[in-house]
Parts: sequence; structure tokens; C-alpha cells
Amino acid sequence: MRLVIQLLLWAVIAFLAWLTFDAVYRPIQFNKVKEQRYPKVIENLKDIRAAELAHKEIVGNFEGDFNKLVQFIDTAEFAITQRRDTTVLDEEYKKNYGVDEYIEKVLIDTLDFVPVKDSLFKGNRDRYTNMINVPIKGTDAKIELEAGNIKKGDSKIPVFEAKVAKSVILYDQDKQLILQENEAQSVEEVNGRYISVGSMEEIKTTGNWPQTYGDQ
Repeated sequence: MRLVIQLLLWAVIAFLAWLTFDAVYRPIQFNKVKEQRYPKVIENLKDIRAAELAHKEIVGNFEGDFNKLVQFIDTAEFAITQRRDTTVLDEEYKKNYGVDEYIEKVLIDTLDFVPVKDSLFKGNRDRYTNMINVPIKGTDAKIELEAGNIKKGDSKIPVFEAKVAKSVILYDQDKQLILQENEAQSVEEVNGRYISVGSMEEIKTTGNWPQTYGDQ
């Protein structure tokens, strides 16, 4: 009887030890997976942002349709310009007053054109055609992309947002730990349920990741 009790006690002790180990080990492994996956997603978000900013510079707005954004990258070109300060005779002033008057002007000369795909992606088409995909093995999810305008006074300001839920990135991880991750609020963490860049609610093109992941 005593042997049975001892065995039961040892079993309980072993089980409690395993629970303690698991409680420490699971978060450590979760964080390792997170630190491996988040940077990959953020790199894609940065690429999307670069493409959107190019679209804004050349076309004047952001693009919410990814296929159209790819078409833009395939065909659009950046103008390489040079700024020159110069002075010219104000003919109207001279005509009216008989005195030479010079006006300072800034002239912008277009020197050349460079394809957007070469400037941003070094011609790597696979890179920009796949940047919408969540780059995590085992999932075929895509990054959510939206664009539009925010009204500020009498003006409409173009905005865009690209985002992906943490639960998608960490799809095969402990659900309770994902819920805890969604509640993160720290300057060293990605706050909220999504990793995102831009916003449909405010005028910004930065990402919500900390500096430890590179430029925001």
C-alpha cells in the first residue's frame, strides 16, 4: 500500500514538474516563432509601402487593388530631375516702368526616367508580385490592402493601409498565447491584433512595429 502511495506521489510530482516546465517552455518557444515570422511579414509590408508611395508620387493617389499596383510597378517610371535657380527679366515690369527688373525662378529639368521596378525592386518581379502573400510556410493567406481618402477640411487626403492579423501569422501556435499577444501594449512590441503599415483612419505611412524590426 505504501509503495502505491509513493508511486502516486511521484506521479503527481512529475506531473506538476511537467506543468511548471511547460508553462515556462511554451512562451519561450512561442516568442522564438514570433521573432522568426514577424520580420518576414514586415519586409513584405515595407515593400508594399514603397510601391504605394511610388504610386502616390507618380499617379497622385494610393492603390487598393493589388493587381493594379503590380501593373503600375511593371510599367511606371520615376522621373530623374534637376533643380536650377535662375533669374529672368520681368518683361511686363520693364514695359510698364521702363526699368529692368529681374525675377528669381526655380526650374525643374527632367534628365532621365528610371523604371519603378528597377528602382525599388532591382527588377525582381517575383519579389513584388508575391509581396501580398503572408510569407509563412503552411498558410496561403494574403495581406489585406485598402486605399482611399480622408477628408480634412475641404481637402481629400489619400491614405492606404496594409495589414495582417497576428493570428494568421501564428496560425499553428497556442491559441491562449495568441490572445495574450493580441493584447500587447509596449514600445518593444507590435501592439494590437494586426501588424500593419499606413492607416485608413489617420494620415500616416508608418508601420506599427517597434524600431527593433527596422525602419517604421
